[in-house]
Amino acid sequence: MIAASFGDAVGRRIQTERIALSSRWLDALTVRLPLGPNEVFPTAQLLDHIPEIVREIGAYLCAPAQEEISANSVVILKARELGLLRHAQRASVHQLLHEYELLANILFEFIAEESQRLGLELPAAVAFDIAQRVNRAVCALMQTTVDTFISEYTSTIEQHTSRLQSFNQMLNHELRNPLGTIQFAAHLLEKEDGDRDARVKLVAMIKRNIDRAVMITRSAGQIVFGKLADAPSHQEVELQSMAEEVFRQLRDVANERGVELRASGNLPSAVVDPGKLELVLLNLVSNAIKYSDPGKPHRFVEVVADGATDDEHTLIVRDNGLGIPEPAHDAVFQRFHRAHADRDAELGVDGLGMGLTIVQECVRELGGRVRLESHPGRGSTFYITIPARPAAA
Repeated sequence: MIAASFGDAVGRRIQTERIALSSRWLDALTVRLPLGPNEVFPTAQLLDHIPEIVREIGAYLCAPAQEEISANSVVILKARELGLLRHAQRASVHQLLHEYELLANILFEFIAEESQRLGLELPAAVAFDIAQRVNRAVCALMQTTVDTFISEYTSTIEQHTSRLQSFNQMLNHELRNPLGTIQFAAHLLEKEDGDRDARVKLVAMIKRNIDRAVMITRSAGQIVFGKLADAPSHQEVELQSMAEEVFRQLRDVANERGVELRASGNLPSAVVDPGKLELVLLNLVSNAIKYSDPGKPHRFVEVVADGATDDEHTLIVRDNGLGIPEPAHDAVFQRFHRAHADRDAELGVDGLGMGLTIVQECVRELGGRVRLESHPGRGSTFYITIPARPAAA
């Protein structure tokens, strides 16, 4: 009853405040995207679409059972037009995913503001229910936009069928654990009545696994869908900011394992495809956290620069983890190979063995190269050398 009542109230408020919320989204996009404010939605018609999209999300929160938002032809048409616009602007799927991530964050912030304005302390189960509705609505719109964006490249799809199948298998495998954990925690949350500490822990577990699932889908989307574009999306990127963003995404996991994340503070900038480079760092740092050495009192992962020239930059991702025996150095870049699979239970990890394959492929597509130095018991160091700017077409 509380969830339905608050969902209805906040949904109506979102509809009322759709102009202000659209302005927040536009401001956030202007800051985060490599576009001028007049290019984000370059026509009055497209600009008018955004309040309508926000309004329909609010309407869905009021009555989620009546009609799935994905069946709303009006709002889906507007989401498709956004996909067509971003294709014409030669954007990337990475950019589209960030746009909808920003919209979801703005809506979450607004819902929190509304609960404070009304003086409500929402039960964890109610907050989780509202968050699910927002995620469901935003994901439906995001899927439509991305599908439209991808459909513009249908002539290349057949060439990548095997790639899509392979990554679909990876995605299904990698999502199974976080989704199973979310389902289990939500079931316990339903039964938990009075123990506030237990509820807080369950909500934290749900949030961590949602974050993990989002990271997995974003990473897979970047590598799979990025290959369907006719040209990479190059942008000038501050590598320091990118490293800090990767650390932000992995901070909770690192804290749980007692791993310090640090960057040198003097990382250069480069003109690269940001989706692919971020995916490289995500996989390397995530692996280093997973395979940190539980026997060491101080565990770390660091990203530093190893000099720079006018032509190329070298990034180093270094850890003091378990390390990899030298005979396995080449094998770890092969699909489905895992250097420490025999220690899964001890370390509390699992995986499909695709991370370093993705790293190698992304670095190759960036026009660079990756090299590994590692010693058992001492840790691993990955050298990622990339061009400072893309080669001329």
